[in-house]
Amino acid sequence: MRKMGIDYGDVRIGIAFSDLLGIIANGYESYTRIDLDKDLDYLTKLAKNNEVDDIIMGLPINMDGTEGERAIKTREFGSLLEEKSGLKVKYVDERLTSVSAERLLIEADVRRENRKKVIDKISATIILQSYLDRNSK
Repeated sequence: MRKMGIDYGDVRIGIAFSDLLGIIANGYESYTRIDLDKDLDYLTKLAKNNEVDDIIMGLPINMDGTEGERAIKTREFGSLLEEKSGLKVKYVDERLTSVSAERLLIEADVRRENRKKVIDKISATIILQSYLDRNSK
């Protein structure tokens, strides 16, 4: 079964999937949010169509290790997604993943306006890969 990685945001949600062996994360898309119900329906359908058994969400923890307003919003969305999809949502510390994603895109010489279109997908890939690396057998 696959894992689904999510980088949750107010405007876009980055989505990534693991391979069937759970070794490699691959970016899927940067989904532009519509409204809460449609977003949950879309992610649930995507998870079922890709035979996902766990959803891995990046948790935006503050640099001092505390959870602020963004982390609370992320956990609330994760709870709703867990309820809607029937899948377990697990959280991964996502500190600096956006910075890493931005750096990768700059190194790849991606233009600024194009970086905005894919940064969430890249962040979701980094979040999922960090989970896979820590949980590989």
